[in-house]
Amino acid sequence: MDFDYAALGLKAGIEIHQQLDTREKLFCHCPTVLRDVAEHNGEFFRYLRATVSEMGEIDRAAREEMMVMRPFSYYAYDTTCLVENDEEPPAPLNPEALELALTFGRMMGMTPVEQVHVMRKLVIDGSNTSGFQRTALVALNGSLPMGARIESICLEEEAAQRVEGDTFSLDRLGIPLAEITTAPDMHTPEAVKEVAAYIGMLLRSTMKVKRGIGTIRQDVNISIREGARVEIKGVQELRLIEEVVRREVQRQVNLVAIREELLSRGASVDEQSHDVTALFKETGSAILKRAKTIHAVCLRGYAGLVGCEIQPGRRLGSEMSDYAKKCGVGGLFHTDELPAYGVTEAEVAALKAAVGAGPDDCVVLVADAKKKVVCAIEQVRRRAQMAMDGVPEETRKMLEEGSTAYMRPLPGAARMYPETDVLPVTVTDVYYNGLVLPELLSEKADRFAAEMGLDLSLARQMVYSRRCALFEEAVSRGVKSTLAARTLLGTLKELSRDGADVAAVPDEGLLDLLLRVENGAVAKEAIPPVIRALSEGADIAAAIEAVAPSISREEVRAVICATIAERDAFVREQGMRAVGPLMGVVMKELRGRADGKVISELLKEELAKIT
Repeated sequence: MDFDYAALGLKAGIEIHQQLDTREKLFCHCPTVLRDVAEHNGEFFRYLRATVSEMGEIDRAAREEMMVMRPFSYYAYDTTCLVENDEEPPAPLNPEALELALTFGRMMGMTPVEQVHVMRKLVIDGSNTSGFQRTALVALNGSLPMGARIESICLEEEAAQRVEGDTFSLDRLGIPLAEITTAPDMHTPEAVKEVAAYIGMLLRSTMKVKRGIGTIRQDVNISIREGARVEIKGVQELRLIEEVVRREVQRQVNLVAIREELLSRGASVDEQSHDVTALFKETGSAILKRAKTIHAVCLRGYAGLVGCEIQPGRRLGSEMSDYAKKCGVGGLFHTDELPAYGVTEAEVAALKAAVGAGPDDCVVLVADAKKKVVCAIEQVRRRAQMAMDGVPEETRKMLEEGSTAYMRPLPGAARMYPETDVLPVTVTDVYYNGLVLPELLSEKADRFAAEMGLDLSLARQMVYSRRCALFEEAVSRGVKSTLAARTLLGTLKELSRDGADVAAVPDEGLLDLLLRVENGAVAKEAIPPVIRALSEGADIAAAIEAVAPSISREEVRAVICATIAERDAFVREQGMRAVGPLMGVVMKELRGRADGKVISELLKEELAKIT
């Protein structure tokens, strides 16, 4: 579905979170490496509680996270330390990470802060052992060529990675993270993607950011004129940004329409819920039958709207269910979707009679332990009331293919308070203005095309490749640019499609191979099998010996002579035209052990002797 975004008053901004490829973490000296969870050598658990801010308030988002107290488990490794465990004060701010964040600021024409002060940001969803995330404002007020403004850059510690449920892995916690926030200057889905792509290009130009899924995440802030600001967290793939924006606009448009319909019907939400457990003692629904308590609330005038789709795969009932789940229940039923799931028509009729519901009303059921049910039914009532106001301000998480689900309310000012364990860092004008800016990838691609003769599309692929530095090193040492680019882009991609673990091939091995090919010691035809051998753990010498052992010119000549002798009549008939057909035969016989140029040269010599 497409919209007239200008008429709707679409405004969007993005926050880009990029992991930095530094040697150490932000507040300790641990390496910034990710581990296999099976390698963890320690485990502990914590309960997290929100604290009152300096303003005497508990942040509304943190308060909601505390609705259900639960223990969080953490996996520790021999590459993590007591800082990640929150059992030791943090080390000073990592200077390498700060320099990189300030370099980003200079690239976007920003003004650095005079002193970098670390703050604590309340987070009690389990993603940090301390219950807060350390963050520091670094620079303000920049701009991009396409007109979008950059509001701020913060330097943050990365969160712990969720393994499953309430279990987290500490290897990621503390990796430096740059948070770049734009102003809400984008007014179409395409503009959001364009700005995100440009900022991503700037960050990669430094060659000091981590690569791969999860190392860069976009949070997208979206609103329409009659809607409200919604923050969608965790968009990891650039290709999904436009779809996320379109679907959020669709959600807000539909919620506004539902609001108008509810107001026209004079809708209301009952203040009291009803214990209807007895009605379902003999039900065929397994969920309701095993529940200790079932409560129902009547939403008057909501019939047909709770089951109304507002995004692909998402309904107003899904939104109510998200709120109810905050109390620990698995979900809810509502009469827009019943009878179904083992609930009969007679049970629906009895339910409506029990709560006094009419044909224009919708009844919502929640089943679980009594404490959870009482909490959840109140959340359902709350979300139903919000529907009469339209679009609530929320933080949401992205689901597959771009729809979203409720996470928590937008945080407020009470979320932040000072970190007293880390000293501030002064940023002088001399230091800031002396930072060396990298060549932009867009400019580097043009240079590759102009200076090395690469096709521009190949040059663009090369500069965005994680092997770009290796490419430059190979070319600087005499390898032809086309050979290096095609090997590092095309050959590696083809081998990966065939199942080879090309990520395991070391740069040193690839560089050695390219130099040997360039010097004629290894044939170009041997490149794929040698790389495959490298991917399986062989060193370069063993890989070449196994796949393409060296062969002298005289040995090559002997193979050519034997091939010609076997096809004497054909050769005498075709003369020098036999070069092409015989090349394939000889190449197949030598299986990549000799360079094609050498074979061609010797083949022509031998044919010339006969014809």
